Amino acid sequence: MAAESGSSSRGKKESTVALSNSPRTDDDVEDPVKSPPHSPNNSSTRKACYAVLQSWVSKKFMTGCVVLFPVAVTFFITWWFIQFVDGFFSPIYERLGIDIFGLGFITSLIFIFFVGIFASSWLGSTVFLIGEWFIKRMPFIKHIYSASKQISSAISPDQNTTAFKEVAIIRHPRVGEYAFGFITSSVVLQRDNGDEELCSVYVPTNHLYIGDIFLVNSKDIIRPNLSIREGIEIIVSVGMSMPQVISPIETINSSG
Repeated sequence: MAAESGSSSRGKKESTVALSNSPRTDDDVEDPVKSPPHSPNNSSTRKACYAVLQSWVSKKFMTGCVVLFPVAVTFFITWWFIQFVDGFFSPIYERLGIDIFGLGFITSLIFIFFVGIFASSWLGSTVFLIGEWFIKRMPFIKHIYSASKQISSAISPDQNTTAFKEVAIIRHPRVGEYAFGFITSSVVLQRDNGDEELCSVYVPTNHLYIGDIFLVNSKDIIRPNLSIREGIEIIVSVGMSMPQVISPIETINSSG
């Protein structure tokens, strides 16, 4: 029985090997799944749709940034200004046990308003002149005070202060190019062939606080129909608030 079972198992192995070594016919091999042909038109259409979608998304994103940027800057500066001004009187209210946000800011505005009223009076101007006299006698501090006072006088509503006189347009830095500036003072240059009136023109190079001084002949200065505040807005906004048409004052007076 053992011999018969051994012979039968060897017969099964030989038949299995024979079957595995037998050549396969075409009917035995299954056809692989054929992939659809690659169409160049479909690929170019997808790329075009992707490019259009990407352009649309980027434009809308930039539009959102352009709209939100001035809002964010305005909110940030306003919030910083409120916190800065509120910090003058808020510690006093905290010691009194009063914790109301914005109360120090309102108190500071009221205080600034009354300081303006006091400075406009004869007594207030006298007090400020005496204080200014002491400050101008202090080394180093007098230079900081003088520079900051000139900057504040430039936007002062009092037209009698020695600040920016007029908005000026001069030919700078070369022929055919012009620069915005402010007339701050005038000087007479004595020469052999006659006196020449020169105007000191301040041309800002970094917003409003840093710039160059040019002495320009008064006849070569173009005086546009712009106020001092409009000129400052043009400088601070890096030219974005520039009016579309600027006319010299002489032209307006002659046409009128």
